[in-house]
Amino acid sequence: MDFKEQVIKYKGRIVFIRLSMPHFDRTLKQYVEDEACFMFVNKGEVGVRSQEDYFKLNQKVGMLAKCLNYFFEPTDNQDACNDGIESVGIFIYPSLVKDLFEFEFDLTGSNHTLDYNLKQVQIDRLLENYKESISILLDNPKLADESIIKTKLKEFILLISKSEEAPSQLDFLAALFKPNEVEFKSIIQHNLYANLSLEELAALCHLSLSSFKRKFAEVFNESPKKYIAKKKVEKAASMLKADNQRVSDIAYEVGFDSLATFSRNFTAIYGQSPSDYRLS
Repeated sequence: MDFKEQVIKYKGRIVFIRLSMPHFDRTLKQYVEDEACFMFVNKGEVGVRSQEDYFKLNQKVGMLAKCLNYFFEPTDNQDACNDGIESVGIFIYPSLVKDLFEFEFDLTGSNHTLDYNLKQVQIDRLLENYKESISILLDNPKLADESIIKTKLKEFILLISKSEEAPSQLDFLAALFKPNEVEFKSIIQHNLYANLSLEELAALCHLSLSSFKRKFAEVFNESPKKYIAKKKVEKAASMLKADNQRVSDIAYEVGFDSLATFSRNFTAIYGQSPSDYRLS
């Protein structure tokens, strides 16, 4: 499978997209103000990592996401991706909502909330049929005139708002464009063992690298590099005593990108190699 991107735009903005690729590395879905999206996976399996969540998407499970930074990651199920990865995305914007429903859309006009920023959604028959109809348009873009695009977007909003049991479509949409704030400390704790670089952790926190380092030192009274390495090694130490996993497997499980890096950090903290520690 070669890389391929197919899009349908409405008034200059992408509303439907299909991406096909043989493989991918961790990729940042960067924050776009007032953009929400839904993602189907047609082929393969995709991991999603956000501020407080990690889950997998496949043909049976899609994702509804508010506007924030998160990462798409390869999963450990390589067999699921032998034929490549293919996804279909739907994007919604407040300005588009005003046009679709022909009313003044005020984000502050509803007190309804959604207790998530990203959510797994089971793909039922209604959503599966909807996805197929979008695939037909992506395969035949000349069919996608303005009236059809508006109809398909309104249909999607109706389907999702009903599944979320919102009081109304307006209440659902207003909540969808209000990301929930997550505490800095919680973001770090939820992603300690994820093998994220400091730049990637900063992106999850919506901070520059320099601002992230300052904030980290304020919250944890230690540099991020030193604190994170220590926590990873401490978890590895408990695993070394608790089970018979290979040292290399433990190293990768706690988030080190190589056995050499793990061993160097472990020895610096415990004064002996991981193997010697296990035998002590």
